[in-house]
Amino acid sequence: MEKIEKSIDVRCPLRAVYNQWTRFEDFPEFMSSVKEVRQIDDTHVHCHAEIRGEETEVDAEIIDQLPNEHIAWKSLSGTPSVGVLHFEPLGPQLTRVRLMMAYEPAGAADGTREAIESVSASLQDTIENFKSFIENRAR
Repeated sequence: MEKIEKSIDVRCPLRAVYNQWTRFEDFPEFMSSVKEVRQIDDTHVHCHAEIRGEETEVDAEIIDQLPNEHIAWKSLSGTPSVGVLHFEPLGPQLTRVRLMMAYEPAGAADGTREAIESVSASLQDTIENFKSFIENRAR
C-alpha cells in the first residue's frame, strides 16, 4: 500500500475544526473531485466523485472515532484505502489537522511515481482548501 501523510495548522478552535470535518455533506465545498456525499448512518458514507475525468461512487465506513481527537475510515468500494485524521489543539484558536492515508493502487499504471505524486498533491490541496474554507467561514 502507498502511504501519504499531510498536516496543516488551522486558525480555528479544535471543536469547530472537528465538527466541520464531520459534516460530510460539506466535502464538495473543499474537495474539488467530490460532487456529493451522503451520510447513510453513523458509520457509513456514500461519495460521488469525478477522479481523473471519470465518474466514480465510493462507500466508506468510519471504523474509529473519538470526538475532537480522530476519525479513522476504510473504503468499502472503489480503490482500497484506509485513513485517519488527527486533530490536535495548539492553542485556543489554533488546531493542527494531520491526515494519514494508505491506499492500494488499482493497477500497474496507477502505481507509477507520477500517479502517487498526483494523489499526494490532491490530498495537499484538500487540506489547504479545508483550511481556507473553515477560516473564511469563521470570519
